[in-house]
Amino acid sequence: MRSPLAVPSGRTPIAALIAGLAMTLSSPAWSQSLKELYEAARAYDATYLAAKAQADSAEYRVAQSEALLKPSAALASTATLARLDLPIPRGGEGSSNSAGATVSGRYPLINQANQATIAQSRKSMDLSKADLETAEQDLIVRVAQAYFDVLASQDSLATQRANKAAITEQLASAKRNFEVGTATITDTREAQARFDLATASELAAENDLRTKRIALDQLVGRSAVAPKQLVVPVVLPAVLPPDAEVWVTAADQQHPTIRRARVALDVAQLETAKARAGEKFTLDAVGSVGATYTNGSLASTPGTSKNASVGLQFNLPLYTGGATQNRIKETLVLEEKSRQDLEAARRGVTQGTRVAFFGVQSLLAQVKALEAAETSGKLALEATQLGYRVGVRVNLDVLNAQRDLYQTQRDLAKARYDVLVNGLRLRQASGQLAASDIDAVNALLAK
Repeated sequence: MRSPLAVPSGRTPIAALIAGLAMTLSSPAWSQSLKELYEAARAYDATYLAAKAQADSAEYRVAQSEALLKPSAALASTATLARLDLPIPRGGEGSSNSAGATVSGRYPLINQANQATIAQSRKSMDLSKADLETAEQDLIVRVAQAYFDVLASQDSLATQRANKAAITEQLASAKRNFEVGTATITDTREAQARFDLATASELAAENDLRTKRIALDQLVGRSAVAPKQLVVPVVLPAVLPPDAEVWVTAADQQHPTIRRARVALDVAQLETAKARAGEKFTLDAVGSVGATYTNGSLASTPGTSKNASVGLQFNLPLYTGGATQNRIKETLVLEEKSRQDLEAARRGVTQGTRVAFFGVQSLLAQVKALEAAETSGKLALEATQLGYRVGVRVNLDVLNAQRDLYQTQRDLAKARYDVLVNGLRLRQASGQLAASDIDAVNALLAK
């Protein structure tokens, strides 16, 4: 005769409950892949879109600075009305009216400060690109984390429900045994206490899943998102290359944080060059053309007069009160700051890459250990059920074995999710994460 707490053959209770839970909570009726939700987040997430807009604006800053090398022209016009009252005895009055317009132009020939400013603006475009790349990598990780958080919460809720179902059976059995006199009231009260605790845990798990779903919905701009489950059996990708130093070397070459720090150092050096240019001369080609019309009784020569000029304007600062020299000293100190910021960025990225690498390696080892624990847990449950049928074990022993198996399966699923998310974090830590990396994770999901 089958025990009321026996585990059915084939699919385990926890797997069946997870599948049923996913079907119950999934609305709409179809599920979304990680890639699909990432594309949705890319078009919706405000943080990423702000970084993209900032990067798009960089080209216009470059165009603004490049205008410093181009000629400029301006139009100025004036109009005046003058009236003169002469004192007695000469007595009398007079007036003079005039209107004029002048077009002036300037073309920079030699200006080293302008050259440095243009170079800085071009470097700022590189900064914006590095910031956009950082924002995109961060978005990938945030979407993946939120995606697998929902799956982990589903597994946790399924575990709580499976545990509660087993406890419910144990409580009913304890009550029956007490009624026929084969068990004490203590067994019933212990089962009731376990049932009440399981109910509280189930409520907490339901709220956690609800919270995780809200976070994912908010991130991708959709409602009732239903992530796809991992394909069983799960085959996790290995960490390649298997050497942490290879990842560190790659990070030093291409990590956006390090690239940004390098560009910041270049900008600081250009700022020093611009400060030094304050001691040097500038040479501009200048010209103007204008016309003035004058009439009135006070006008000496009524009519229109025209003028035009062209020439070179040379400017050499002789004394600035120490402003230029102190500006140079300031930029040299700030240049050293940028140099130290670059070194700090390198050290931080190196440390983060190593930590991420060994973290993934540790999680992969945990997955193997939990897979072994799951196998052992199934064997232990079967042995406990057999002992219950022959009378050497009690319902509580079967319940504990079931609970341990469910928790092991939940922890195993969570560890697998962590491997996938932290694999992306490793690529982010080394500066190699790209949208194409989502495809490798997406291939592990149900179709």
